[in-house]
Amino acid sequence: MSDNTPLRLPHIVDPNADPVFPDSLQPDGNGLIAVGGELSQRVLIEAYSKGIFPWFNGPPIMWFSTDPRPVLYLDRLHISKRLNRVLKQGQFEVHLDHDFEKVVFLCGTVPRAHQDGSWIDKSFFEAYTELHYGKYITHCVSVYREGKLCGGLYGLTLGRVFFGESMFSLQANASKVALYHLCRWLKRRNFLMIDCQQVTPHILSLGAVEISRFEYLELLREGLEAPHHHYRWTDD
Repeated sequence: MSDNTPLRLPHIVDPNADPVFPDSLQPDGNGLIAVGGELSQRVLIEAYSKGIFPWFNGPPIMWFSTDPRPVLYLDRLHISKRLNRVLKQGQFEVHLDHDFEKVVFLCGTVPRAHQDGSWIDKSFFEAYTELHYGKYITHCVSVYREGKLCGGLYGLTLGRVFFGESMFSLQANASKVALYHLCRWLKRRNFLMIDCQQVTPHILSLGAVEISRFEYLELLREGLEAPHHHYRWTDD
């Protein structure tokens, strides 16, 4: 590559602009598409509707639209023999939209293998909690054992798409149980997919597949043709 190749800088987000994220934006090789702005409801909803999500460790906010994009089709969740045994044993109790704040907090604080720290800081916690109680488009699946919260996940819904944000486990298989129940709930309501945002060996082991950003955006457009649902989830 020539030393004279111009460096393409990411888009600087103006939260008062309309649109906040122009359709012409293209991510760099790491998926970074924009920087700055704020985690307001308006900015977040527009971002997700365009396949963009925030991910950062301190200011400025960084916005990504990865390519390839990992997605989990609801009938392709890999259920291992061990997980199948756990599900049949019924050792966990599962609820929807229970203890939302605790689930997000634990997603941000429970250590993960091969990961240093978390992007879920105070501003992130407050923004997604506001979306939960204000618009009911962020949701969680909570897993309990003997009455104690031991695993779960949370994410955001628009149309027929669930955007998975994070999960945690304090006991083996608890987050996988949460994902199983999420897939079952979404499938019954004709959702298209779970957007997994970033490729990891763990999410691929659960059945997610990588598709191009172009394919993902086409699928996202189809999912957004359905109306958004603003209600609290109830247990099946």
